[in-house]
Amino acid sequence: MRIYIEKDYDAMSRRAAQVIAAEITHNPSCVLGLATGSTPEGAYKYLVDWHKKGCLSFKDVRSVNLDEYKGLEPTHDQSYRYFMQFHLFDHVDIDPRNTRVPDGLTKDPAAHCAEYDAYIRSLGYVDLQLLGVGRNGHIGFNEPGDCFVKETHVVDLAESTIDANARFFATRDDVPKQAISMGMGAIMGAKKVLLAASGAEKADAILGCVCGPITPRCPASILQLHPNVVIVVDEAAGSKLKAAGVPVCG
Repeated sequence: MRIYIEKDYDAMSRRAAQVIAAEITHNPSCVLGLATGSTPEGAYKYLVDWHKKGCLSFKDVRSVNLDEYKGLEPTHDQSYRYFMQFHLFDHVDIDPRNTRVPDGLTKDPAAHCAEYDAYIRSLGYVDLQLLGVGRNGHIGFNEPGDCFVKETHVVDLAESTIDANARFFATRDDVPKQAISMGMGAIMGAKKVLLAASGAEKADAILGCVCGPITPRCPASILQLHPNVVIVVDEAAGSKLKAAGVPVCG
């Protein structure tokens, strides 16, 4: 793992965006695995800005998203399809036909999940997978449990995840209780993984990811088995790594 601890959210976002931009520059037809939530918003702002300045093109990029709430229409302002359109896709030159987000309204979730995995395999898996991490160590919506789930699947969201996401909805009761999430097989099949995190509430999850036991109780810990992981955090999220004396990049 290469670990960067930046001074604040903006610096973390810029570093994460630089990693993504470098991947696109090196391989203009790359496959990006994309994430949603407050963590990647800053990185997407940088990417949009660089595109508008003529420094970066998404013309040949293909993307697959990690997850989507079950039951939300793609036009719902809290759906992850809407998030991607609002924060990235509508502002760059990516071909809409080359973007994929799980269908939260699918009538046959099992078939849809199998089709999603088959599509990822048809791309040769992802070149760069962007991840956030939950307070409980979840990546995508792979919640803590008794085992790592390999395939894309329907997830019952943990109470802590519902609590964390309630700020985006009118009331806690409005937060969907299920989601469709890419499984660990596709995540670990990525050629490179970029995990970003900010805030003191993520410090335990980052510590568990980097140097805790590899256990489905902290899903992010499986990244210790991946050969090419870059972790970018702000000082608050990386505080326990520093305390533990974990080596970081300059």
